[in-house]
Amino acid sequence: MVSSSSIRAFVAILRRFSHGFSSKCSYSFPLQKNGLLERNLSFPSTVSTYSPLYSYENKYSGHYLQARKIWAFHPVCMGRRSCKIAGRKGAQDAKKAKLYARIGKEVVSAVKKGGPNTISNTALAAVLEKAKELDVPKEILDRNIKKASEKGQEAYIEKIYEVYGFGGVSMVVEVSTDKINRSVAAVREVVKDYGGKMADPGSVMFKFRRVRVVNVKVSDVDKDHLLAIALDAGAEDVIEPPLYEDDTEEESYYKIVSASENYAEILSKLRKDGMKFEPDNGSELLPMTTIEVDDEAMVLNKDLMSKLLELDDVDAVYTDQQ
Repeated sequence: MVSSSSIRAFVAILRRFSHGFSSKCSYSFPLQKNGLLERNLSFPSTVSTYSPLYSYENKYSGHYLQARKIWAFHPVCMGRRSCKIAGRKGAQDAKKAKLYARIGKEVVSAVKKGGPNTISNTALAAVLEKAKELDVPKEILDRNIKKASEKGQEAYIEKIYEVYGFGGVSMVVEVSTDKINRSVAAVREVVKDYGGKMADPGSVMFKFRRVRVVNVKVSDVDKDHLLAIALDAGAEDVIEPPLYEDDTEEESYYKIVSASENYAEILSKLRKDGMKFEPDNGSELLPMTTIEVDDEAMVLNKDLMSKLLELDDVDAVYTDQQ
């Protein structure tokens, strides 16, 4: 008879390869939804897409879970590297969509409080200035200004939910919502279904610090040149990505850490230098220290964070997992 530990290991390996992501991931930044996770795929009618559900015991929570959508082959990918590229593209698109949604919510809230005139409404002017800094399309801003005047539209409220994941990992879930009851119910349901645990307020947040961050791909820049530009613009630090055996420079990012007052100057200097970069969504939480976990916990935490990020009210999920 096959032991539960053997089944657990087999499931973790299958899920890892079916999703096409590395067994290790970078730390200290908001983990966005992987484009290969639970995506809708099109297959020829002659190919069966049936995938059974495997039940296995989760050693971290002590109860049985089901592994969802375990494909026996790599879907629509020509090798593992192609899957990784597709996954990064999906993650970048998801991150951009979350950024636009978050800025849109801030616009609605600012207009609800002070009206659509940027001269008299300094809060709206500040949001629009930040949107310009982050390259948010004008049509998105205009659409949300109009939305704020619609009957029944309420202002958005920012909330933070703290979560315990697997292997001692902590998570912070940032939410902007016009319906508090809806958002907390949705977050609780996902956390429960995916084996996590809601934490008491304040029991996780002290492990993180809030900063502004610019992400620059390792393959796009010389490290010494980036360091010189960042420090000249007033950056606090430049964090190098951790290196793992199956990572490449295409998947790794330097993180320029900055205080809010120096952020615009850093972006300006990077643009002037012609350097490609990815801004944050207004701020990020970086962990004070990181926690290393085994492959099983890493897979389970990734599933939990990915599912949380699918919720419309959730803007970002941060973790101290290494």
